[in-house]
Amino acid sequence: SEAYFPVGPGLGMEENFLSLDDILMSQEKLPGRAESALPRLAVLMGQGGGSAESVPEGSKLEIPLWLAKGLHDSKRRIISVELPKIYKEAWRTVFSADANVVDLHKMGPYYYGFGSQLLNFENPENPEIAQTDSVCSLQTFIARFRRIMDSSQNAYNEDTSALVARLDELERALFQVGQKGLNDFQCWEKGQASQITASSLVQNYGKRKLTEVDG
Repeated sequence: SEAYFPVGPGLGMEENFLSLDDILMSQEKLPGRAESALPRLAVLMGQGGGSAESVPEGSKLEIPLWLAKGLHDSKRRIISVELPKIYKEAWRTVFSADANVVDLHKMGPYYYGFGSQLLNFENPENPEIAQTDSVCSLQTFIARFRRIMDSSQNAYNEDTSALVARLDELERALFQVGQKGLNDFQCWEKGQASQITASSLVQNYGKRKLTEVDG
């Protein structure tokens, strides 16, 4: 049987429907409001009642991302979507002050990917999200990246559950890459490995660059 290779998440506003991470991310819920009555969707929207009941116009909703993207229509105004609190200005200020103090996994296990999905919806803060929050997310990622890699390179044969508890899923994947690199190096140093091979992330990046050149 062939080995299973995990499929990476999509980039930006696009999802990769073969990625388990993106499938799980699409279940994350968004606060919203029904701009018109939604027939037969009460159960699906968590409003209770039978399968034939409708969601009244003006109802507050907690909508999974996949359903919000399916119902969102700028012309028909079926639903409106609000920003989750972690992406609002108050939290951007916290991230700017010290990004490392935030428990991203508790606030949103797919913080970076889910944030980029918010640009699919019309929102008064969208220009600020696109121009400012994306920069803030990048700065947050850079600030936390240093600590993540330092931790991964200084935890050999240790319980790392406390180190990864506050990380979002992308950060946890990076931590695992760092740990694998450390373990591979230790094995090589002890003569337990014939050679050090490049990380799969590096190999995939090289393949993409070659494709771009050939194209």
